[in-house]
Amino acid sequence: MTTALYPGTFNPIHNGHADLVERAAALFDHVVLGIATSPHKSPGDLQVRVDLAKLALAHVSNVEIIGFNTLTVDFAKAVGASVILKGIRTVTDFDYEFQMLSMNRALAPDIDTVFLAPSEENSYISSSLVRQIASYGGDISRFVHPAVNEALKNNEIG
Repeated sequence: MTTALYPGTFNPIHNGHADLVERAAALFDHVVLGIATSPHKSPGDLQVRVDLAKLALAHVSNVEIIGFNTLTVDFAKAVGASVILKGIRTVTDFDYEFQMLSMNRALAPDIDTVFLAPSEENSYISSSLVRQIASYGGDISRFVHPAVNEALKNNEIG
């Protein structure tokens, strides 16, 4: 059984993330969406983000959502993942993620990294843009699950 870890802060989870999870669920036996804390971001309440991801991905049967606060490779080992999944939207994403791939490979050579691109209709969505639009009262309903939309309106995540 192949387990893939899709790590990130998912602040908030959006349709581009869901698209990648759905694609990964078709490729791997088990997908773990690892929701990380981050000292470099203000990720909001971890449990709220985990709960929202569970709602947004309830339709995917072979996905598990878990919060974590360790090195990604250590978490991948803890959940039995042999693959780290990363989403790539732009060349800038690739540059950063390729550097991370190299570091992760140095730390854990037995874990591979796989890059997936979101569908065209989701390729421009980012969590930071969703948060920014929501902070100005803009309509984000077409970019996120209804529960995420409501949580952003109520300032439950941010």
